[in-house]
Amino acid sequence: MFDGNVRTLQRVAAKVQRVLVVDPNPAMARLLAEHMRPLGAVEMFSAPTAEKGYALARTTDPQLIFVEHAQSGVDGVAFTRKIRRSDLICREAPIIMCATEATADVIFDARDAGVHEFMRKPFNIKDLERRLEAVTLKPRDWVEGVGYVGPDRRRFNSADYRGPRKRKADASATPAARLSQALRIVKSAAAALDTDPAQARRALAAQAHELRLVGEAVKDDRLRQAADALGACTQADLAGPGGRADLIKRIDALMGFMAPEDKGRAA
Repeated sequence: MFDGNVRTLQRVAAKVQRVLVVDPNPAMARLLAEHMRPLGAVEMFSAPTAEKGYALARTTDPQLIFVEHAQSGVDGVAFTRKIRRSDLICREAPIIMCATEATADVIFDARDAGVHEFMRKPFNIKDLERRLEAVTLKPRDWVEGVGYVGPDRRRFNSADYRGPRKRKADASATPAARLSQALRIVKSAAAALDTDPAQARRALAAQAHELRLVGEAVKDDRLRQAADALGACTQADLAGPGGRADLIKRIDALMGFMAPEDKGRAA
């Protein structure tokens, strides 16, 4: 495995000590366990249904999850969305979705649900190695939004990608791009305060932190202070006097930093 590179094996093994496999076919868990044997003492947990898989995820806190795309008792897309929007410790753990069909629709559904990688069945050990390396050694930024929660989709299935960029104009690391994305997420989260309040507040808190970092990077005290004010509001009791009104006021203050071309765009 990994062509016998001991250092790579050790680095990967440190991040996959507990693995959950959600698949109605028990042979899948056995095959993965056999392929991952060179990684050492990996604890493998398996569940035949999404419901049992979610319960195991809560009790075992897996560092990596494999889930079937669609078989009896398992809807991998719905399972992934549930994990991503949950309060589980493992909600940000890498998820690799497996499927016998690899149509564009299936792959895009997996990506938009929040999986890290997609792997077609049947797979060989090299296919697995590429996915393990991608999810453990090539971390991707986490997006805490409302419409989407999961790893940055611009690096989806990087194990198979060979080009320099997935988008020609990809400059996601620049302060301007980070500001744009964070503000668009804030805007969509504000719109979801009534329909999905828990995830909306979580998204607002995450973007307040991101906007503070952007403010520090560009040395903009106004942006940093506005971000701090929003962050404080997300921790307050919205049912208290002026709680919700104050939160909306802080959101509106940040909207002043939004570029005109972003005002009509969804996050």
